[in-house]
Amino acid sequence: MKKLSEFDIGERGIITSVGGEGKIRRRLFDMGVTPGAEVYLRKRAPLGDPIEVTIRGYELTLRKSEADNVTMEVK
Repeated sequence: MKKLSEFDIGERGIITSVGGEGKIRRRLFDMGVTPGAEVYLRKRAPLGDPIEVTIRGYELTLRKSEADNVTMEVK
């Protein structure tokens, strides 16, 4: 288990839980970041923020602070 923000480029995993408070958690859920979804880390900006992932068939860009709330099981 590790945070999505700790993934390396090309790594895949399954979301096990989504943390965070109120608006952040709701925003992640609205974007399809929910337990059971498979995530593939495509790109990382030069300074590590933001990251680009593929989830549910589309590309999504997340801030590192948002990715810190997503706990993953490495595949």
